[in-house]
Amino acid sequence: MALSNYYLGCPIWANKDWIGELFMDRTPARDFLRQYASVFNTVEGNATFYTLPSRDSVDRWKGETPDDFRFCFKFPRSISHDRKLVEAKEPTSEFLDRLAPLEDRLGPFFLQLPPSYGPNLLPGLEQFLRSLPSEFKYAVEVRHPEFFGDSHAPLDDLLASLGVDRVIFDTRGLHRAQTVDPAAVEARRKKPDLPVSFSTTATHPFIRFIGHPVVEETLPLLDEWAGITAEWLAEGKTPYIFMHAPDDFYAPRLARHFHRILSSRSVVGEFPEFPAEQTESNQEQLSLF
Repeated sequence: MALSNYYLGCPIWANKDWIGELFMDRTPARDFLRQYASVFNTVEGNATFYTLPSRDSVDRWKGETPDDFRFCFKFPRSISHDRKLVEAKEPTSEFLDRLAPLEDRLGPFFLQLPPSYGPNLLPGLEQFLRSLPSEFKYAVEVRHPEFFGDSHAPLDDLLASLGVDRVIFDTRGLHRAQTVDPAAVEARRKKPDLPVSFSTTATHPFIRFIGHPVVEETLPLLDEWAGITAEWLAEGKTPYIFMHAPDDFYAPRLARHFHRILSSRSVVGEFPEFPAEQTESNQEQLSLF
């Protein structure tokens, strides 16, 4: 039995540092996605923020993942950061058309807006979202401080009216960490320290969680998120939960801890073994998958 009723994953699938941790020893890069997808049922597609994949890659990804797997690709920075959604019809069409062959493997596309994109630009966001094809699902992540606290209502109302989810970005564990670990220091420099808005605007809550560099220190926050996720599941929503770590080495472990906590509160299936932990016979079967 695999994960069910919600989607759980990491920010990437092609991490060579996971060899021996998540992946089997000596796993070649060409097998990373297959082994990742034998455990998790979704992944963030952050690479599309910088460049589009080839058509051959897109076709290959569909063949390397099971039917219930979902890719959640990020809009290119040329659309969100460079153009700020203005005169972006052509690159947006190219982005969506390139990934459309994945068909039912597509989860919500997520649009990460820059910190400079504030409430005064909401009309532009509305115009952009209304121009998007209705056959896909979308989620929006904001980083301007005025979108949080008492001033979040106009954004939430807009997204709810369009059936678009608001990305919830939780960096509390990262910014609370008292550590000189280089990866954590660098992650704190790059990731915003903003309040966590727990409001949902559509049917697929989209959570990006960055944990403390020490997994055990993150458990109280995972417990909090498990309670919230259980409530969403009881309401009939289908959450997407993505676990990050400062260098992402421990992201798969964070995800496993989260699922174990959530499974005590909701029916969400069983967490599969990591390929690195499977017996030799099971590894041979996986290699044939």
